Amino acid sequence: MRFAISTAFLPVSELAAIARAADELGYDALAVPDHVVDLETLRTPYPYTPDGSRRWGFDAEWPDPWVLIGSLAAVTERLRFFTSVYVPAMRSPFQVAKSVGTAAVLSGNRVALGVGIGWCEEEFELLEQGFRTRGRRTDEGLALVKELWQPGWTEFAGEHYSAPRLVMEPTPTAPVPVYVGGLSEVAFRRAARHDGWVGDMYRTDEAIGWATRLREVREEARAAGDFRVIVALTDALVPEQFARAEEGGVTDCMTMPWAYYTGLDATLEQKLDGMARFAEDVVRPMAR
Repeated sequence: MRFAISTAFLPVSELAAIARAADELGYDALAVPDHVVDLETLRTPYPYTPDGSRRWGFDAEWPDPWVLIGSLAAVTERLRFFTSVYVPAMRSPFQVAKSVGTAAVLSGNRVALGVGIGWCEEEFELLEQGFRTRGRRTDEGLALVKELWQPGWTEFAGEHYSAPRLVMEPTPTAPVPVYVGGLSEVAFRRAARHDGWVGDMYRTDEAIGWATRLREVREEARAAGDFRVIVALTDALVPEQFARAEEGGVTDCMTMPWAYYTGLDATLEQKLDGMARFAEDVVRPMAR
């Protein structure tokens, strides 16, 4: 089991210290969420709470993921970074390829692109991107992005995007893993075509159920290679409980370790102390 620190809603001023501590303490990665703006009024209900309300306040900070990752890669040595999740269909695939590819080069290939199709129609409207076509554009955009990450000349012709003969440099020197979020069968099939799946917060039994279904979809698609199943577990506290999730197919767990010791409303000092305690109590025993 690998552990990733979730940076959701954390003050940007704390992130460099948290990244350095995660790097030194043996955490595998930082998980970085994505929103461009937070609109005051929405028609679209938030899909991950029973009443449709958002989990965060309007003072929550949403730094650009790839600017942030480039900055944090410069103060760490081995820590990986992935988005949980980035919405490429809200952007030009050329800009996605440039931002992610540059971060990959600057970090020494320590990044992965976690994607979702997005839920907030108003945010798509603000950025002048079609909401109803976002699924098809995500698939086609990812195909184009992977072409743009290859060195040398690229051409592309699709339904939504096309590229004349061009180059985009710098290009990553190793493949950038792509993880996919979402709970629909379409999302599972999309994930099976790539390198992993990024979920939400679940109890262990529920997470094992999603991991099982993903394994079935990958077997149906005859998918090969390593595949990550990344979730946040709401009921795992000790190594034995995380080991049970791992046996059920969960490969990575997103966490805010200070929540176990002092709660979510922790100072930076308490966050760093919680990370150190969790590393001693769980991360290192799970790595043996």
